Amino acid sequence: MIQAETLSFIKDVTENNDREWFAANKGRYEVVKEDILSLIEKLIPKLAAIDPEFSIDTPAKKCLMRIYRDVRFSKNKDPYKNNYGISFSVKAKGIPSPDYYLHIQPGKSFFGAGFWMPEAPVLKLIREEIDYNAPEFTSILESKGFASLYELSKEDTLKNAPKGYDIDHPQIKLLKLKSFIAICPITDAELLSPKIVDKLKTAFESIYPFVLFLRNAVAQ
Repeated sequence: MIQAETLSFIKDVTENNDREWFAANKGRYEVVKEDILSLIEKLIPKLAAIDPEFSIDTPAKKCLMRIYRDVRFSKNKDPYKNNYGISFSVKAKGIPSPDYYLHIQPGKSFFGAGFWMPEAPVLKLIREEIDYNAPEFTSILESKGFASLYELSKEDTLKNAPKGYDIDHPQIKLLKLKSFIAICPITDAELLSPKIVDKLKTAFESIYPFVLFLRNAVAQ
């Protein structure tokens, strides 16, 4: 679980997104950071026990993304993010690999996994694997564990059929996706509950077949 102060601090950052306020509240930031690191430390062995490609020796600090925004090329000059991002990255040798990601933001938290906007060669391999092994992929998406927790993101979708596929292809809705991300929403109450680690362990177990399908697709 995380402490209520952690969500309160993120809300306050959103409402007071300037360096002067942040400097005055640096002590709160350090306490909140340690709270989130404590949660990450509990999650690392859970994920490592499910996905052998994720190292149990991964440092918690390596997973926690910086709260500081890179504003150099952005119209939004707010110096701080309004969330905490936690990336459980798997660095497979020589090939891209789907990532696991935990997003902590009051009222908008979620856990997700997959490929976000992969490069064209990777996307091509994923589409080919879905085309060749559609029954396997659809069975993963329709399984009780997956369907009860996750939705496949439709945010990044082609308007037309991708090159090499007919518009009436039986899996055209999947083939038109430009990202392959599965999302599991998490409520504030769940984050504050001692059961959050168990919920995320179940989420890890339910998403692993999806991750493995994508990983195998790009490993060819």
